[in-house]
Parts: sequence; structure tokens; C-alpha cells
Amino acid sequence: MTIFNVISLFGGLSLFLYGMRLMGDGLKKGSSSALKAALEKVTNNPIMGFLLGLLVTAVIQSSTATIVLTSGLVGSGLLTLRQSIGVILGANVGTTVTAQIIRLLDVNAGPASWVNFFKPATLAPLAAILGIFLLMVIKNRRSETGGNIAMGFAILFTGLINMSAAVSPLGESALFTQILEQFSAIPVLGFVAGTAVAFLIQSSSATIGILQAMATTGALTFSSIYAIIIGVNIGDCVTTAIVCSIGSKADAKRTGVIHILFNIAGSLIVILSLMAGRQLGALDWLWDKAMSSGDIANVHTLFRLISAVLLLPATRGFERLSYIIVKDDKTTVENVDRELKLLNVKFFDSPSLALSSINTAITTMGRLAREDVTKAMGTLLTFEQGTVDLVNENEDHIDQLADAVDHYMVGLSPHLGSLRADSDLLNFYIQCFSEFERIGDHAVNLTENATELYGHKRTFSHYAQQEILILTEALQEILTYAYGGFKKVDYEAARRVEPVEEVIDELVATLRGNHIKRLREGKCSTYAGLTFLDMLVNVERIADQCSNLGMYILAQQPGNSGLNHHEYTRYLHQGNDTFFNEMFRERYDYYFGLLAQIQEEEAEESRPETVEVEQ
Repeated sequence: MTIFNVISLFGGLSLFLYGMRLMGDGLKKGSSSALKAALEKVTNNPIMGFLLGLLVTAVIQSSTATIVLTSGLVGSGLLTLRQSIGVILGANVGTTVTAQIIRLLDVNAGPASWVNFFKPATLAPLAAILGIFLLMVIKNRRSETGGNIAMGFAILFTGLINMSAAVSPLGESALFTQILEQFSAIPVLGFVAGTAVAFLIQSSSATIGILQAMATTGALTFSSIYAIIIGVNIGDCVTTAIVCSIGSKADAKRTGVIHILFNIAGSLIVILSLMAGRQLGALDWLWDKAMSSGDIANVHTLFRLISAVLLLPATRGFERLSYIIVKDDKTTVENVDRELKLLNVKFFDSPSLALSSINTAITTMGRLAREDVTKAMGTLLTFEQGTVDLVNENEDHIDQLADAVDHYMVGLSPHLGSLRADSDLLNFYIQCFSEFERIGDHAVNLTENATELYGHKRTFSHYAQQEILILTEALQEILTYAYGGFKKVDYEAARRVEPVEEVIDELVATLRGNHIKRLREGKCSTYAGLTFLDMLVNVERIADQCSNLGMYILAQQPGNSGLNHHEYTRYLHQGNDTFFNEMFRERYDYYFGLLAQIQEEEAEESRPETVEVEQ
């Protein structure tokens, strides 16, 4: 074997690894919705988890990706540790699908046979032709994903063909034969070699692929490669465990530990079974058999499948052992800790999961902001320092979530790939999260108004307080529509936002006039009057943020992608929408009916008493 064969070998390996990565990335992005839906169906039944782990890994061609995603789901609280164990076992088996695809190296037929279409030498150029057609002729986002998958497949098989050609001289090499004999005589050497290679290139599939390429030399026997395959299983799970442990909570780390424990236990089962079979002579027919690419794929699959089936009933034992090895976190869980944990970079490989995490975080921001507004309006009437502290604490949580969501969305953006729906949804979240943050800011402004008023020992007049109650009710209504519309992407709720927003604008204008009149008549102190006017500004702005949210939600409705806020509101104000007209009139009559009662009472109190004169 010359230096040129070595160069060709490593060049083929590079193409193989890059092709596997390109194909895997395309499959993960193209199937992210299915991946999310599948993992969400995991129950406490380990068999169901096993089947789902197997299916997901077979689809995305990476046990590491499946287990890392599962680790993220456990860390965020969406899955329990027990639920994840079945997925881990299934992922170990699912990753052998790649080797079963590579076994196409064994395809052999006559020159004119249609079976030749399945030979790597034919599949590689066909996949490349398909990939370049999708990437350079069709040129849309869906075709880009399909093109990347096809090109990855083509590059993978091209690298495999190069590796096979490069190692073909090894079949006649005395040194290579001696090394294989050493692996047969001292299995530990093969185990160490398999572990080291799988750890270094971070892929069990790629390591098995190298073995399959070497199998074309005809020099590999079962006795020389079984220890290598066992070592590959260990090296692969060590890499996964390290990734799962980076910046993770205790339960997320335990998923990586369970993966190692499972593979160690599985390896021991295989080794003991092989030793027993060898001693009894049951493996004599297999021990020195020359292994083909398909044989290696089958051995790899059987090792993992048998281990999984035998160890599946012992899932609780693995769980208990992981608790002994990894101790609980000592940090105190905060109110929004679950939402922050959901924003896990491990979900970037599955954009649907990442987008779902963003939705959960923003929904919590909306809920806290809505609660804060109601509490803050209450402090203007009855000041309580505890309520003010609670609003400020919630605002800290909102800001914490806003910063985390902002950074997370920036990090997620390059991973969205070609799916237009994912990009549109991310843009929707970018628009919405800042609106809820501003609503929280205005709630804090209202508590500051209340604190200053209380500090100066001032209060609002009885009728001003009645007006604040009306505003509070209107704000609760519009916030319910805006928050509910976002949470459920409810278009009907979103349509109700704008009519109420217009009513609030009318209320604010009317109350501003009423209060200025009270100031002129000396019925209200100057300080309290200015505070009331400042309160009206915050109320109006909260309604404006809700209006923006309503528009963003409506723009998600099919056919409304180009919805323009100003054009839409102008259209509504011109009286062209029957629903808007009817709801505006209904809510206007309701709130201004309440206001009329207050104004009538105030006018009655202001009317001078008449004195009857006796005749």
C-alpha cells in the first residue's frame, strides 16, 4: 500500500464523513416536524419509547442527535428521565440503519442487470444528478433540502468507493494480516481501536462504514472485527454523554450516563455470549469466516438489537444507577426556570422543537404581563407594597425571558434551513415577544405612578377611581384577546382586539378631558391630576401593543401574509368591516354606558341644592 493509497483513503474518508453530515442535516431539517411529533408521544411505556427512538434515529441517521435532543427534552421538563430510557435504547438500534444502507457495496450482478442500479458506483452519480437538479434548476427552499440530502448521499457513496479502492491492496499485505491476527488473538486491542476511532470521528456509523469498506479486501474475519464493533459502541456513547453534559441540568446529564451504562452492559452481554458460544463450539462456523460489508452490518445490528431487547426490562435499574452517579443540582429553581431550560441549543437540530420552546417562553411572558397590568391598575386604587414588589419580580422574569428568547432566536436562525413555515413562524415570534415585554414595562410604570402618589400622600377623587375601574376592565378584555390569540393562534380572538383598542382610545380621550376639567375646577390636586394623565398614557400604549399583537396574529392566517397594519386599520375605520363595526358599537355602548353613570352621579353632586321658600 503506497502513500497515494493512504491519501486516497483519507480523502475518501473525508468525503464519506462530509456526505454523512450533509445527508443527516438535510434529513433532520426536512423531518423536524415529524421528529417533534414523534418524541412528544413518548409515554412511560419503555417499549413505545424504544420504537420511537429507533424510528427517529433511522430517519435522521444519527443516534447522537436523537439522544442529545432527548437529553434537552429531559432537561426542560418535557420528558421524564424514565421516559427517555426507551428512546435511548431505540436510538442505539436505529443508528445501525446506515450500515445496512452501506451494505449495497455487496451488490453484484451481470453488466446488463437492473440490479446494478443499486450498486454504489451507480447510485452515487444518480444521486448527484438529482441533487444538482434540485439545487440549481428548481431552486426553492424545499428543493434545497432535498438537494442537500441527495448530494450528501452521493458524496457519502463516492467517499465509500474511494476508501474501498484505496484499501484493496491491503488484502495482499502481510502487515495488515498480522494486525488482524493480533486483533483475533488479543481482542482488547480491537476493542481499544474501535473505541478510539469512534470517539475521534464522533460517529459509530462512520466507523462501521470504514470497516465495511475494508471488508472488500476479503481479509476481515469475524474474530478480527467483533471486538472492534463492541468498542465502536462504547466510543460512540462517550461522545454523546459529553455533549449531553455540557451546560445541562442533572437529569439531562443522566441521559448521557444511562447511554454509557446501557452500552457497557450490552457489551458485557455480547462478550459473555461470544465466550460461551466459543467454548461450546457453537461459533466455529463463524469465527474465521471472511466478513462482507453486509455481514458486518448484520453483526452490528444484531449486537445492538439483542442488547436492547435483553436490557429493556431493566430500565428502572439504569434509572436508579444514574441517580447514584449524578447527584441532584443544588441550585434553587426560579419561577421561569422551566421556560429558560426549554431554550436549549440542543434543539437547534430540530427547529420545530426550538420554535415550540420559544412559543412557551413568549406565552409565559404574555401571561405575566397580563397579570401585572391588572395588579398595577389595582395599586392606583389601593396601594400595597407587596403587590408592587410582585409586579417588579414578574417584570424581572419577563426581562430575563426576553433576553433569553432574543439570543435564542438569533442562534436558531441559521439552523432553520429551507422550510418557509419555520422562517415565518420565527419572524412572528420576533415581532410578538417585544410587544409583551413593553406591556410589562408599562405595568411597572403604572406601579411607579401609584408609588409616587402614595409617597406624596395623595389619592384620586372618588370619580377618578371609578373611571380607573372602567379602564381596568377594558384592559383586561383586550389583554385576554391578545394573549389568547397568541397562545392558541386564535384568529377570532385577534379580530376582537382592534374594536376594543378603538374603544379604549375613545375612553382615554374622554377621561383626559374629564380630568382636565376637574383640575380647572379644583376638584383634584395638581399632583394627582398629573399622575392620572400619566396613567392614561400608559393605558393607551398598552392597548397599542395589544393592537400590534392582534395584527401579527392575523397576518399568520392563510391569505393574510402581506397584511399591512396601517392599511388594515384605515380599512376598518372606513366602516368596511361589519364585524368590526358591530363589535366596536357594542363595546363602546357598554363602557361609555358605565362612564355615563359616573358622570351623571358627578353632575348630580355638583348641582347646587335648591331651597324651597314658604309662601
